[in-house]
Amino acid sequence: MDKKNIETRDDVLLLVSSFYEKVRADEFLGPFFNRVITDWDAHIERLTTFWETSLFMTRKLEKKYYGNPLEVHVQVDKENNHTITEHHFGAWLNLWFQTIDEHFEGEVADNAKRRARKMGSFMYLNIFQARQKP
Repeated sequence: MDKKNIETRDDVLLLVSSFYEKVRADEFLGPFFNRVITDWDAHIERLTTFWETSLFMTRKLEKKYYGNPLEVHVQVDKENNHTITEHHFGAWLNLWFQTIDEHFEGEVADNAKRRARKMGSFMYLNIFQARQKP
């Protein structure tokens, strides 16, 4: 199979939906996601918009993401008795990279990896920091 760069919303949808298929089936990550997400179609749509906005911020997009993913992740950690660790973010990142590598290559694919790495670090550090607040 020839791989191509991530170029369209359909490409982002393929990436996000393939990724979450892996996450849902993963013994380590799946329990967190499957417990929290009740409408997977809406979640895939929202995350497709998130990644499309993130990867193509200079384009005029039909849909743009507006939201606070940090707040959501802090709440999920709280609801799970602060049991989310750096290992969860590492597993998440490994599945993300694996999914990108299965389907895509090129500059935008590489950018999706860089953004995910930065995002994972940012999220975990802020989740840990939120635990310190009374």
